Amino acid sequence: MRRALAAVGVMTLSLALVACGADQPGEVTTTVSPDVSVPKGAPPEPVVPIVWPLTGVATAEVAQRPALAIKVENAREARPLTGLEYADTVWEQTVEGGITRFVAVFHSQIPDVVEPVRSVRPMDAGIVAPLGGILAFSGGQQGFIAEVRAAGVQTVIMDSGDAGFRRDRSRRAPHNVVGTPQTFLDQAAADRAAPPPAQFAFAQEAGGSSVAKAGSPAARLDVTFSRVQRTVWDWDAESSTWLRSDGETAAVSAAGARLSARNVVTLQVRLVDTGTVDPSGAPVPETLMVDSGEGLVAGAGKTIPVRWSKESTAAPLVLTTPEGNPVTLEPGTTWVELVPGTTGSWSVS
Repeated sequence: MRRALAAVGVMTLSLALVACGADQPGEVTTTVSPDVSVPKGAPPEPVVPIVWPLTGVATAEVAQRPALAIKVENAREARPLTGLEYADTVWEQTVEGGITRFVAVFHSQIPDVVEPVRSVRPMDAGIVAPLGGILAFSGGQQGFIAEVRAAGVQTVIMDSGDAGFRRDRSRRAPHNVVGTPQTFLDQAAADRAAPPPAQFAFAQEAGGSSVAKAGSPAARLDVTFSRVQRTVWDWDAESSTWLRSDGETAAVSAAGARLSARNVVTLQVRLVDTGTVDPSGAPVPETLMVDSGEGLVAGAGKTIPVRWSKESTAAPLVLTTPEGNPVTLEPGTTWVELVPGTTGSWSVS
């Protein structure tokens, strides 16, 4: 009994000493905090702005419709043109006799009418196929039509009796075919409901393009296609666009709008003889679209040399710097000048 009481006394004394020692200066105590960790989720995804695929311009919503390409004439007798000011992208190409024609591509804006609509050419397949949309034209040689269809392009053709075409009685044929874009779109096949993929890389905002950051200042881009077609682009700082002229004559639409572009992509291309002739007997040339070469991009009041390449008919055009870096364009409309290496040239001033 005495031993038990002694043991209890020793334990009591020890606990008292420990309790007192915990309050003494210089002593270290360890406190274990409860586990209050919060599980960490994935970082928030960056906000990707919604833009029109063919212009890179921001929008609240992209219309669920295909790209509509329309073949448009550019002979003197065809001017002024109607509806071209609404196009997202316009391709200018050399045809028989050295004159040029346009492939105007509409998506973000659809005009009421486009005039004058003309016939298809062999290089149109390479221009339109990457869009996965529709090409409307007045007619053409059966071989050229077959090439476009073989490239997976839906065609809307006046000579085939398709809806959306009429004649303008105030003009002389064949420069008077009027096209109704909405009627063309109403004929889209079931697999043509989606918007087109982007054809060029665009900067997220004005002034952020490759040419704006690294280009050389320029006021005029003077492009010669042949002895009968000279296209001039003058920089207009007020509108931040390049203004188009045919020679020294301002290019103005039938509605009085000056034809303009945020970007002008000028490419040196090769022309080959197709072995066919037009109704007048003139040889019909073809621009080789699946190819590569040198070029120039104009935007933001500057120009920059580029290289271009296109791997297949269905592949989009690729633009790089001479060093091989990707080239971005200014958000907005783009005109592409397909300049023959044999008869054409360009200069910057």
